[in-house]
Amino acid sequence: MPLGRKTKRTMKNTPIDAQIVSKIIAESNINSVGTGTIREIKKLVDDLEKATGQKYIRMEMGVPGLPPVKIGIEAEKKALDAGIPAVYPDIFGIPGLKREISRFVKLFCDIDVSEGCCVPTVGSMQGSFAAFMTLNRMHQDREGTLFIDPGFPVHKQQLRVMGQDYMAFDVYNYRGDKLREKLLSYLSTGKVSTILYSNPNNPSWICFTERELKIIGDLANEYNVIVIEDLAYLGMDFRKDYSQPGKPPYQPTVAKYTDNYVLLISSSKVFSYAGQRVGMMVMSDKVFNTKSDDLLRYYQFNTVGKAMIFGALYCLSSGTSHTPQYALEAILKAANNGELNFIEIVRDYGEKAKIMKKLFIENGFEIVYDKDEDSPIADGFYFTFSYPGMDAEELLNKLVYYGISAISLLITGSEREEGIRACVSLVNRNQFPDLEYRLKRFNADFGVK
Repeated sequence: MPLGRKTKRTMKNTPIDAQIVSKIIAESNINSVGTGTIREIKKLVDDLEKATGQKYIRMEMGVPGLPPVKIGIEAEKKALDAGIPAVYPDIFGIPGLKREISRFVKLFCDIDVSEGCCVPTVGSMQGSFAAFMTLNRMHQDREGTLFIDPGFPVHKQQLRVMGQDYMAFDVYNYRGDKLREKLLSYLSTGKVSTILYSNPNNPSWICFTERELKIIGDLANEYNVIVIEDLAYLGMDFRKDYSQPGKPPYQPTVAKYTDNYVLLISSSKVFSYAGQRVGMMVMSDKVFNTKSDDLLRYYQFNTVGKAMIFGALYCLSSGTSHTPQYALEAILKAANNGELNFIEIVRDYGEKAKIMKKLFIENGFEIVYDKDEDSPIADGFYFTFSYPGMDAEELLNKLVYYGISAISLLITGSEREEGIRACVSLVNRNQFPDLEYRLKRFNADFGVK
């Protein structure tokens, strides 16, 4: 059956009452489940669970599914009791946190960065917004970001809000040495200020190899472009053990191959501290101290570090919430001292992904992004799947009747029209029998007879 064919089968005897599902979808004013945004699908499934009394296999939201690190909670309680909420935080962060961020990237990424170049942000989202605001204004003759997709769709929304340009391509067909020529085709235009990607990748969970990171770093040097590396899932490629501070292997990073980098590190997934919205921006010493008079068009400072902190971050929030900084300081200090194995805590995501992928494959589904060059992809926070003969929109429109929710890869910049992103975090192990049953029913109803 060709991709995108629309099956004629009427939804009747499905695991979730089809009549109720159709009614709730109609009332939601969503034109198509298969093209809905993450938040639209979340709201829809909330309504479906309430109306049917049935629990869905929820894979649409990329949110933590584990308890927050207790070390952070205790440190934050102590800061609250000390009256810290009455005091404005410094825009550039509390000294202890800056020190531990610098130690953290040395011990887990093997890179040297001065404490002054390490700045807390209101989640990595604020970090990327501030980076775009500053780095894409360093050169008057270029103002754009090149996205190595698939990626987090809100990053492009940030650029649209600012009126900045961007370019993008799906890396699926350009792994290994092919990546160089593809990057050159964009960098040679002279319009690219920054390159952004996530590693491990949201949504595909691909991980760039050292060869690919070197290609990116070498070209960043050649074309004087700054790489914004999103490390929201730092250390979560569970094929290697990145959990031992100061010992190889280290988290792969472009920072090994260029000084033109800004790292965005989140506390949301690796420390399950998403609710407090505290992340880290790590600028290389070179980037932090780079001067560009073109920055004076927008800021009072012509050095990147000062423009970033006292220009962009000051305007955005006047600093990061005070007590969560103490929480993150305590968490990082414990990890740096070898007292907290944060990778071991989140390893459950990879174990669940392995089981879930097996259930999908056994019931006729296929993994879309399945390789890192020649190696099978890791089991982790996300995986991607498809079903033969259906595009992503049709597949999602049907899965909702089977009690399964996810999002289309089309909203992530992927060119794989059949692809779906699944997040494993909110799926409990006691739901695996339900997942298996629903996948079997789906395959029985739509598989090739």
